[in-house]
Amino acid sequence: MNKIRIIGSACIAVALAAVVSSCGDGRTTDTGMEFSRNMYDPIGYNPDQLNNNFANKITAQTPPAGTVPIGFDKYPYENTMEGYEEASANFHNPLERTEKNLKDGEVLYLRFCQPCHGESGHGDGSIVKLEKFPPPPSYATGNSSRGGLMKDLTDGKIYHTIYYGLNLMGSHASQLSPEERWKVVMHVHELQQR
Repeated sequence: MNKIRIIGSACIAVALAAVVSSCGDGRTTDTGMEFSRNMYDPIGYNPDQLNNNFANKITAQTPPAGTVPIGFDKYPYENTMEGYEEASANFHNPLERTEKNLKDGEVLYLRFCQPCHGESGHGDGSIVKLEKFPPPPSYATGNSSRGGLMKDLTDGKIYHTIYYGLNLMGSHASQLSPEERWKVVMHVHELQQR
């Protein structure tokens, strides 16, 4: 029984010593050695930090004229009626009309366009059915607010509208890559025939 008390007291003393020593003296904030210092202090400059590597001391430099960011495709047509007509005349779908591209276009259309335009493109989407927004014109039978019939819209006109938006439709340029936009254009052409 005496041995158990001695062992128990020793365990309690060791545990108490560990707790007291781990708390520190409360006067220092030093955490001791650190494993990977660069994870805490990044080597790179912050964009708003002074940078002696450049003559103007600015870290966030303006890109050189004529350069294009990686993954960015410049759209050459302005958001004007003239740009819309130029896109119609000069901008054509570079993608081959394949089953895969048509299927991808349908999936993208259902994800981004169906809520307003409806599955069949007749302007009867889920948001329109809530009677919160007016229906967009039908691709097969409607009239475009820019003039002409919706069924006569060209590749360039559809792409231009996806890129910039029109009326209540916002731009989808930041949500769809150029290739995805062309796939949606393919699917819209399918809906124009229904």
